[in-house]
Amino acid sequence: MIRVTVWNEYRHEKVNERVAQVYPNGIHNAIADFLKKDDRFKVRTATLDEPENGLSDQVLDETDVLVWWGHKAHEEVLDSVAAKVQSRVQEGMGFIVLHSSHMSKPFRLLMGTTCTLKWRKAGEKERLWNISPTHPITKGIGDYFELEHTEMYGEYFDIPKPDDNIFISWFSGGEVFRSGCVWTRGNGRIFYFKPGHETFPIYYDQTIQKIICNAVEWCAPVMYRKLDCVNVSPIEPIEIIEC
Repeated sequence: MIRVTVWNEYRHEKVNERVAQVYPNGIHNAIADFLKKDDRFKVRTATLDEPENGLSDQVLDETDVLVWWGHKAHEEVLDSVAAKVQSRVQEGMGFIVLHSSHMSKPFRLLMGTTCTLKWRKAGEKERLWNISPTHPITKGIGDYFELEHTEMYGEYFDIPKPDDNIFISWFSGGEVFRSGCVWTRGNGRIFYFKPGHETFPIYYDQTIQKIICNAVEWCAPVMYRKLDCVNVSPIEPIEIIEC
């Protein structure tokens, strides 16, 4: 069983009536609800205003894949928590970064770039093309799918070259965007997935749900190992020369 923690800053839902109408129990619970329907996953949630931003050492020790949604309060995440998430990913924890979480502290630490992009709120159509049809994340997904109303994200997206591009989005306004990207950092796998603006019911879409479920399975740890610089003994006998 894959242990999943869904993290959400949980701010928009408390102050924006439109967001509260779409996600009355919070975006984190909307995501957790469909993940819980999958017998492969054991799911918990965490939010920004909990002690240690909801991500204590115990919670992270009990997390195989961390799903992250943030938008308006990136800088309120403790630096110490962001550094812990970075370290856990490098040791083997999976990390799924959703929508505006491209500007989250942990993602920027792991990418080493600004992660900036172009954007526009116009409720326009987004067509997502599956450009890696043999990847496990795209299992069961056709050539493309569409979201009728969404926020535009456009290039240039300041990220390091992905290990693989999974989806490319086209928008009615003409822009394109690398909307599904994967990386490996140390022992951990990372998936950035663009859809998910808070005023649109995107996380109720069955295709979006299937992709996130596929991504949880793909991001699950292959191994856990601290990446330390270790002084080791030789495998074969050697003459040791004082240095």
